[in-house]
Amino acid sequence: MTPDRFFALMLLLESRDGATTQELASALGVSLRTITRDLNWLRDAGLPVTAHRGRLGGVTMLPGSGLDLTRLTPGERDHLSLIGLDEKQRAELNASVESQRALSKIAATQPRRVHELLPLTDVVHVDSRPWHQSRASGTTPASLIGSVRRGRRLQIVYDSPRESCPRDVVVDPYGLFAKAGIWYLVADYSRVPRMYRLERITTWKEVDQPRRIRENQTLATVAAALIDQWEHNHAVEVSATIDQTQIKRAQRIFGLRLVRDHEESAAGHKVTIRLMHLEDVRALLPFGNAITVHGPTEARAHLRALATNLAHHYAPSPTS
Repeated sequence: MTPDRFFALMLLLESRDGATTQELASALGVSLRTITRDLNWLRDAGLPVTAHRGRLGGVTMLPGSGLDLTRLTPGERDHLSLIGLDEKQRAELNASVESQRALSKIAATQPRRVHELLPLTDVVHVDSRPWHQSRASGTTPASLIGSVRRGRRLQIVYDSPRESCPRDVVVDPYGLFAKAGIWYLVADYSRVPRMYRLERITTWKEVDQPRRIRENQTLATVAAALIDQWEHNHAVEVSATIDQTQIKRAQRIFGLRLVRDHEESAAGHKVTIRLMHLEDVRALLPFGNAITVHGPTEARAHLRALATNLAHHYAPSPTS
């Protein structure tokens, strides 16, 4: 259990007379299996967490036995309430010092056990960055968080890989979102939600106007909708056959965008790959002849053009 989720779970248990595991899981954004494991961890740590069955039952903690929050400042409570960040992401937000100070205050109030185990922070380390990721350039989360928290509109210059030159746009930010080790600014542009990678925001400044976000929308709801759109919405469906040796690699790369058909043969696995744009078929090039695209016709033609250009680029020069 991460320190932030431990803190949030303890706050939930102390603020309610009883809560079901489903209510706790929903509040923390985790699965029932995870919340059950967390509750067992609290019991094993010696905290008096009890569960009662029945219509009026639920998970409770004995009064006066939980966290002593009186020593925490509002800022420390605020930092510990951020759920899901690892130490690297906390450092990127300049939140590590505040969080560690708050955790040390909480730890000092907990009774020491006779046979105390080594602290989890000594034996578990989390790094959510993808492998082989270069150091990010551009805007950092810590530099942007102040403006976002002030609720101001932002003027950003965004260097999109799909456009020939950076764009200068004014956006209405919901907040910062970390996904798979990458930070994004989630904002409305002309009332349409967008997700901007921070490393591609070359410059930015506050606009002397309050943000104008859509009614009943939050950072969490907008980010969830954008992720669902990215994973499920598509403009092109590519039908293909992938060699047996490459199917797992393809599943890692394309995720939910790859759907395996029930039909299989010695040639490989029949799949459908859903892509946002026709240009995205270039992601199939690294598979070489381990993937055979059957359709649509424009996808095959675009792959052929890409491969031809690549072959011409590496063709021997006449003088060699």
